[in-house]
Amino acid sequence: MRNTFSEALYQAATKNPRVYIVVADISPAGSMGKFSAQYPERFINVGVAEQSMIGICAGLALKGNRPFAYTIATFSLYRPFEMVRDDLCYQNLPVTVVGMGAGVIYSTLGGTHHTQEDIAIAGAIPNMQILAPCDPLECTDATSWCAERSQGPTYLRIGKAGEPVLTKDAAEPFEFGKVRYLRRGTDVCILSYGVIMKKAAELADRLQAEGKSVSLVSVHTVKPLDRLGIAEALKRHRKVVVIEEHAPQGGLAPQTKQIAWDIKATCQLHTFTLQDAFIHNYGSHDDLLAAHGIATDRIHAAIG
Repeated sequence: MRNTFSEALYQAATKNPRVYIVVADISPAGSMGKFSAQYPERFINVGVAEQSMIGICAGLALKGNRPFAYTIATFSLYRPFEMVRDDLCYQNLPVTVVGMGAGVIYSTLGGTHHTQEDIAIAGAIPNMQILAPCDPLECTDATSWCAERSQGPTYLRIGKAGEPVLTKDAAEPFEFGKVRYLRRGTDVCILSYGVIMKKAAELADRLQAEGKSVSLVSVHTVKPLDRLGIAEALKRHRKVVVIEEHAPQGGLAPQTKQIAWDIKATCQLHTFTLQDAFIHNYGSHDDLLAAHGIATDRIHAAIG
């Protein structure tokens, strides 16, 4: 997904000379290499100085540009949090803060590189928008939207590498602020976002093989959340499942529960999130997810 982001950003910069990228200790490779070579004055590497990355982006935006701040998710949001809040959101500037490798993708690097609380943290800041594409195609759509249409600060939560394409034959197109049905069914609805959508798709395949009619929904815009779209999903399906790679607090799961309470939904509602814990388990991304309780077999067994 990071390569897809780099290519989409390069294309946006080719069309619009106001597109800049400010990175913190990220080596230009692939399409990012093309960007830095062809537009060196618009590629700024500040090194390990994430606060400066955000401040420079704020200054560029005040001059009428459309900057992107880009590094590993824990360092793009947590380390410069005060600058994100005060320099970007307080002034409502059109800067995109890109969190690459969010969730527990950086599995072997431990808690310092696990981004388990970013949706809650970014979502609590006034004016901040949050986009979390589920595959490379949706990442292209989200990046283009940030470069061309966003009018305020946006946290763009992306994966790292190797994510499968899930939206090629989606039932609906990408639209900012709206849930997106990748498949439409009537029995079970699975809500998810980001790269963990792969687990959601695996669960959908298994349920369909059992004869169930399944909706698979990408909630790519986590803020502003499409409350009406989620309410409709809760009303139209007998069972709704939320799967997210985020802490139990402040993400899609608790917000879906709140909507269900507000509309007095009668469906079964099951939510699966990361645990409220730093899990010291050395292994792959799937190993970390399993340690947090997110595995297709376990989810399938739990929902009945």
